[in-house]
Amino acid sequence: MTEYQQPAPSAQPALHQRFLRGLALSPDGPALRIGSQEVTYRELHERALALAGSLGSAKVVGVLSGKSVTAYAGILAGLYAGATVVPLHPDFPPSRTRRMLELSGTAAVIADDRGRAALRAAHGDGPAVPVVEPDPAQALAEPRPVEASDVAYMLFTSGSTGRPKGVPITHGSTHHYFRLLDARYDFTPDDVFTQTFDLNFDCAMFDLFCAWGSGATVDPVPPGAYRDIPAHLAERGITVWFSTPSAISLIRRMGGLEPGSLPGLRWSFFAGEALRCSDASDWQAAAPGSTLENIYGPTELTVTITGHRWDPDTSPGLAVNGMVPIGAVHEGHDHVLVAEDGSVSGTEGELLITGPQMASGYLDPQDNRGRFTERDGRVWYRTGDRVRRLPGGELVYLGRLDSQVQVQGWRVELAEVDHALRSCDGVEDVVTVARPTESSTELVVFYTGRVRRPAELARALREVLPKGMLPRHFEHVAEFPLNSNRKVDRPVLAARAEELLRA
Repeated sequence: MTEYQQPAPSAQPALHQRFLRGLALSPDGPALRIGSQEVTYRELHERALALAGSLGSAKVVGVLSGKSVTAYAGILAGLYAGATVVPLHPDFPPSRTRRMLELSGTAAVIADDRGRAALRAAHGDGPAVPVVEPDPAQALAEPRPVEASDVAYMLFTSGSTGRPKGVPITHGSTHHYFRLLDARYDFTPDDVFTQTFDLNFDCAMFDLFCAWGSGATVDPVPPGAYRDIPAHLAERGITVWFSTPSAISLIRRMGGLEPGSLPGLRWSFFAGEALRCSDASDWQAAAPGSTLENIYGPTELTVTITGHRWDPDTSPGLAVNGMVPIGAVHEGHDHVLVAEDGSVSGTEGELLITGPQMASGYLDPQDNRGRFTERDGRVWYRTGDRVRRLPGGELVYLGRLDSQVQVQGWRVELAEVDHALRSCDGVEDVVTVARPTESSTELVVFYTGRVRRPAELARALREVLPKGMLPRHFEHVAEFPLNSNRKVDRPVLAARAEELLRA
């Protein structure tokens, strides 16, 4: 039986080296467990090598699948082939999937049955991107080498222009990121990681490559499990939880957040939205043996770029507006807080970061304007987040400076929702506002033109926007309120939105 060697610390900075580490640590241990199906590291490795060889010379590989073995093997296979992996969601509107395939230059697709159906719908009458099947006769003997500057994967985020923006993340960026996580956490082959995130969401990369880099198991959480999370985690032996903070409210409503109800957790991570101290406190009480962290970062900075370790004695005192701090910026990066006039502030302002985890820019350089900016001879990423520096150096999130919001972990450009709805018959103009609720953030759409039934508007948006970006409230107005500068008075609309949400 083949024995697998642990990659040397000085090995090439390839993301797939994380899996090879796990393979050496636990070749016959489960790399993946989906329901009753279990796949060992050895089995997944061999399947990925066969798929990688079947990809031929494809430089960009789409993975269009639900959370099936095909998806996980596909991601690994694309990396083994030295290609750029583009995770895609089979439930996205066909027009959006087609646009992502075109923008990324995807040359081959790995798909399960759901993905094949989605691909057929996306193709329409256009040319078909071939679907690749594993062929053991073409299997690679070993993964192909890559350079630090090569792109490991590409994710698409919401774009204010009405089209998704591609974010290429290099092997070098992921190498720096996971090296820091290895030093911070003590994951082992005995750990079992949840996967609550879709595979086209960057936080899924945290789950996958933290688990696989330590020989641990990835165990995706099915939607039905939220009815009784304590029972599900106990049955599956889950030790590492990661989700958006919205999941805390859901689990609480289902009665699963009683003190001591999650005793098997060793680590708990939350990202994608602001984390409230009350939620962190309740989760910590439910999982008293778990270390809880609030981690923060946009896709452009490789999954997460800061982290705050919750301490029930000190963290509440550091909070602003009841929100847990996001922590200190990762080692090896520089950051500045910029005031409205463009000057550097020592205490509060927009967070700009530069360093090895920063993407070099968007797939389309035209999208870089307003996000990647030159300052002091270096390129910085403008997060669009207003933060405050605490006395000890950690940061706390205060809110967005622009129209980009987080809705249950989805990054949503309000302008993209506006753009999509303006194409609906009878709609003249649109303003979307976001208001916080007890459990998350709700989008409220105000529109002018002909009165339309909300169901008609929602149906039209489903044709072009993912489910996570869909507003739940539509309000017709004869005209928008204007302020003294003759601009749309968004505070007035925001107040009206709150009234609607309370009604």
